[in-house]
Amino acid sequence: MHPREFDFELPEHLIAQEPATTRGASRLLVVDRHTRSWTHHVVGDLPSLLTPGDLLVVNDSRVVPARLLGHRDPSGGQVECLLLRRLDAERWDALMHPGQKMKPGTHARFGEPPFTLIAEVLSRHTFGRRTVRLARQDGGDVDEAIDRVGHMPLPPYIKRPDEPGDRERYQTVYARARGSVAAPTAGLHLSARVLQALASRGVDRADLTLHVGYGTFKPIRTEQVEEHAIDPEAFEISREAAGKISRAQAERRRVIAVGTTTTRTLETVAAAHNGEVVASAGESELFIYPGFRFRVLGGLLTNFHLPQSSLLVLVCAFAGRELVLDAYRAAVAEGYRFYSYGDAMLIL
Repeated sequence: MHPREFDFELPEHLIAQEPATTRGASRLLVVDRHTRSWTHHVVGDLPSLLTPGDLLVVNDSRVVPARLLGHRDPSGGQVECLLLRRLDAERWDALMHPGQKMKPGTHARFGEPPFTLIAEVLSRHTFGRRTVRLARQDGGDVDEAIDRVGHMPLPPYIKRPDEPGDRERYQTVYARARGSVAAPTAGLHLSARVLQALASRGVDRADLTLHVGYGTFKPIRTEQVEEHAIDPEAFEISREAAGKISRAQAERRRVIAVGTTTTRTLETVAAAHNGEVVASAGESELFIYPGFRFRVLGGLLTNFHLPQSSLLVLVCAFAGRELVLDAYRAAVAEGYRFYSYGDAMLIL
């Protein structure tokens, strides 16, 4: 398959620059795989759209304010550092700009005392990547300083600086495990009120963790979709969550994933354990494209994704390429808002 087979036209004004006024208010396109049709709702309708006994599985990873803005030391030139992944107590995988200036041995300074962070470039890699050593100038806790001086790493298609409100809205209400540099965006729609209504309806919930990396935005650069590689992302499924999921499977109840990150975690573990979801931790590099055999997924709540992206390819693998692209075209015609702060799609 060529990446062009997963393309669609999207007017720029439909790329959401701000979140919905309140969680649960976004529009929701509900796609039925069996009748190959769709209906229009809002996220707040979810309790009436799901069935008692369904199991909703969410990703509880917490987004780190990983975008650091500062200056080269000692020259004073502006520098930006996006922390992608912690390698050990001191070293991080990072993106730095301007890349040509940040050679091994150079330093940058971020924030004001007492939360000043000092970054030393240790090595450089392709596509602007750097390995950096990060320390707090006063010897204190680095994570505390990152939380104080860092900015929320909004996606590159949001053409505005981050604002104080993004610290709350670019985070799910159940975020717990610190580690993502991009939000598991399908979960941004779920408010405490919607979650309580789902529980009252008899829809159970299980939480797992997959730390979303910058690779979620990595375009498919290969000639054939199947040759694309997914960057590894750390995941963990607790014993409690695995028990809920395996019981739902055994009882033939629907397992509905909130987001593509949740989907990849479930299917990664199931593929390694003969279709069963067990308590485990590791890294997922699973790339799901049409022809993939889903072992767990019975439904998917997801946002609208970029053309020719691995996330759109995953959705097409679950619901069928033609149906998904037809539904996307309908969403465009109806003025749905797209991408991280946009509207949502429920596929059943």
